[in-house]
Amino acid sequence: MEIAIAELPAQTGEDRAVIFETGVVVLDGATSHDPSIPPATRYVDALGRELADRCSRETSLPTALADAIQSAADELDLQPYSSPSSTVAVVRVNNDVVELLVLGDSTIVVGCTNGQHDTITDDRLNNLSISEASEYQRRLAKGSGYDETHRRLLQELQRQQRAKRNQHTGYWIAEADPSAAEHAVTLSYPRDAITWAVVTTDGARDTIETLGIEWSEIAAQSPASLHRILARCHEWEAHTDPYGRILPRSKRHDDKTVAVVRL
Repeated sequence: MEIAIAELPAQTGEDRAVIFETGVVVLDGATSHDPSIPPATRYVDALGRELADRCSRETSLPTALADAIQSAADELDLQPYSSPSSTVAVVRVNNDVVELLVLGDSTIVVGCTNGQHDTITDDRLNNLSISEASEYQRRLAKGSGYDETHRRLLQELQRQQRAKRNQHTGYWIAEADPSAAEHAVTLSYPRDAITWAVVTTDGARDTIETLGIEWSEIAAQSPASLHRILARCHEWEAHTDPYGRILPRSKRHDDKTVAVVRL
């Protein structure tokens, strides 16, 4: 097994990719548009460390995640609904099985031995019917740019998302409530059924797909080559689509992380 990682922070640097003995953990800390919510930097540091440690043990991935969430919340004295949050994506390679876990809108793309690939993601956050989400995207597509109205829409959107966080009628995310781990998307493959897995945060995924770069191409890259691809994505955002008209997104540049696991 080989693991290649590339990270390109935007401003806050709240993505994390942590390698453990048999796999990788990728986190994407949520940007805080609401000043009442602290930045996710310390949270993803603690959660990534605790989760990688527990994934190295013989325990289920949801149990490992629940224990890591509780430990990070205890360490940082966090309370549900008023704490930073993060997506979680894990690939763990065992002797006969490859286990996957996704919580939040990070993505795992699996390359199968039959030449096909499967995409595993958690779209519950994106499927919430909150008008501010479609409104900020509509305004960007029309050329409004990242103005004060855009910032106010994001603040209200985040407040409404927080009200639906870790609820059956909303969505589930790593925060301060360990029960969220029970609702993660999990899947497993026979080890001989796949050849690679790519784990990516949405900041990388969305631009990679917009540029038409194939995931099989991503899966073949070295860390240095992956970093060049992320830099190309960043340059496209800066010079071709600086105001989010082609790819409406909450901010011009998001943190970008890609991890490739090759079997």
